[in-house]
Amino acid sequence: MRQVTWAYWAAPVLLAASLVLAPGAPLRAQTADEAAVSEEQSKIAFLVADNVVVTDDGRLIADGNVEALYDGTRLWAERIVYDQENDTLEIEGPIRIDDGNGIVVLADGASLDSGLENGLLTGARLVLDQQLQLAAVQIARAEGRYSQLSKTTVTSCQVCGKNAVPLWSIRARRAIHDQEERQLYLDGAQFRVLDIPVMYIPRLRLPDPTLERARGFLFPSMRSTTELGTGVKVPYFLPLGDHADLTITPYISEETRTVELRFRRAFHNGDIEFNGAVTSDTLRSDGLRGYLLGEGEFDLPRDYVLKFDIELTSDEAYLSEYDYSSKDRLDSAISVTRAKRHEYFDASLINYNSLRDNEQNARQPTIIPDISYERRYQLDGSVGGELRMALNAHSHLRYSDEDILGRDVTRATAEVTWLDRWTTTGGLQLGARAGLAVDQFWIEDDSSSDPSATSITPSAALELRYPLLRSTSWGARQLLEPIAQIGWSGGSNPSVANDESLRQELDEGNLLDLSRFPAPDRRERGASVVTGLRFLHDDPRGWEAGLAVGRVFREIAHPDFTKSSGLNEAMSDWLLSAHFRHEDGLYLMGRTIVDDRGEVSKSEARGSWNNDLLDLGASFLILPSDEDEGRSERAAEWSFDGAYRLSRHWTASGDLRYDMADGRAVKAGLGMAYRNECIEANFSATRRFANSSNLDPSTSFGLTVTLKGFSTGGDAGGYSRTCTQ
Repeated sequence: MRQVTWAYWAAPVLLAASLVLAPGAPLRAQTADEAAVSEEQSKIAFLVADNVVVTDDGRLIADGNVEALYDGTRLWAERIVYDQENDTLEIEGPIRIDDGNGIVVLADGASLDSGLENGLLTGARLVLDQQLQLAAVQIARAEGRYSQLSKTTVTSCQVCGKNAVPLWSIRARRAIHDQEERQLYLDGAQFRVLDIPVMYIPRLRLPDPTLERARGFLFPSMRSTTELGTGVKVPYFLPLGDHADLTITPYISEETRTVELRFRRAFHNGDIEFNGAVTSDTLRSDGLRGYLLGEGEFDLPRDYVLKFDIELTSDEAYLSEYDYSSKDRLDSAISVTRAKRHEYFDASLINYNSLRDNEQNARQPTIIPDISYERRYQLDGSVGGELRMALNAHSHLRYSDEDILGRDVTRATAEVTWLDRWTTTGGLQLGARAGLAVDQFWIEDDSSSDPSATSITPSAALELRYPLLRSTSWGARQLLEPIAQIGWSGGSNPSVANDESLRQELDEGNLLDLSRFPAPDRRERGASVVTGLRFLHDDPRGWEAGLAVGRVFREIAHPDFTKSSGLNEAMSDWLLSAHFRHEDGLYLMGRTIVDDRGEVSKSEARGSWNNDLLDLGASFLILPSDEDEGRSERAAEWSFDGAYRLSRHWTASGDLRYDMADGRAVKAGLGMAYRNECIEANFSATRRFANSSNLDPSTSFGLTVTLKGFSTGGDAGGYSRTCTQ
């Protein structure tokens, strides 16, 4: 029978504690003396063993399956001898000591003080956060903080078999682990791959895996491109207190000298992040190049949220050549928003900068201030329904003062809408709405438009839905819902330039709108009828599908609709939309606009398949030629991106964009990643087939190798290999 005991000098403490917590004792505040007793109680040494003996000379001997607990530290051993006079422990192994904070010590034998803070362990291993292993001939413990290891081997790799070697290891003459600072200091360090020496470092400092933010160099990466040659990036991480950090990354190749910077700062009500770089290279001879991308978000009083982002670059090709961003239009913005149940407010200021070679920034809308406010009210009494009010002020300004090409527009819009919905006893759903919108425009630098204009638009609509539901014999649920709407909008469009509604779309989201222009500088007028049909199928076998069909019939055709929008005639093209979703991760979606002759105006499709082994996605897009939308030729493109887990540790990935109209690839990439408990390696190859005067075709290769087990490498425990007998 296993015996449980504790050092007899702790008995008075236990007795005092039992009196304080005795059953039936009245509840009272704890005195200062009792608080000291309670704190001391947490440091009582508990001991469990097959046999426990106290000798005449004051030694406590525990034999067989010994387990001890002291101040949160748990010890397992075969035999423990405690010498009360010298306050020391002689321990025979195998020994396991767990401090409860992620540090585990394994040893053959040990001589320690009673607090397990000072002493010597032989044939020992130190395991940090179940990731990093340090094996040594002996470990000397000092002050309960330092562990000095002699003739040490450090690795986070699983080693199976007597003669097996780790994938990587660091051998050192001496290693010191500072438990308080959570740092490793190695003297005479030798980095080995498959036990073959590849690098010698006289002194090396590394953060242990329990430290999340450690100052020092991060793992380097290699990048090779046809434009910049082969180079290396060596990041250096610099914590700036508990809430900020700076990462400095020199990037050196035969063609470039670049310093990349990343700054992050967290506040009590938000955070910011800035990424940038400064470059001197051989690609351009007109001085330094660089970029800055930044963003931030802050919670303000009264539920307001402040957001901003900054996007700047020195030239049109820099972001693409260095693979910092694929954007060809940059937008710097600041906004203040608030969203509540019955109210929404948004104020923003945006500055655009186009990197496209066929666009001149001076002639593009560049500075965009915008303020919007919406409010809804639930009406009681005989009227009922909901009342919505909206106010909007908008401007878009150009740097150019040229006539027409430098046009500046300011618009103010006020709109009020009433709407309600009823369901009859037969299941017919009726919806009604009525509204009034007032638009005021001010135009500058455009002789073809009135300098100011006002537009008043009354509107009304009646909507009918008749949802038909049924359940099949195998438990599937189906919905068939015919939809019809009769609408009317009065007034006329003012004599102002069409600056905001150049591109229109007919889709499920605006099928029942009274105006399908994206902005109020153009509105649909006159009577209209919308018909549609929606079908949904929800199958208990784990899949669902849907189909929607719709069409718009109008009293008059609107000349400002483009031919590819499907809305340029009084009778619109057919809108067809379908989707399919399976619980195994397969999702398909398609949308197209077709005229009565069967000719497709616009068409798009997207598919994805996600599960434990693969993550695939593909999309398809067709846009017909349309001079009004800036397309002199038909645009057709399909793209693919995906990753497949070849095994537990290997993952292959790839992506491809192909321009079917030009018959050429736009971009192609391949990647291969390997990950286990001690290493993560990523290789990538990308080819960009540029078709622009300010971009050249380029090929780039990237290689990153990260050692796991340190705070800079992260945890890969989910990919750990296991040893088989």
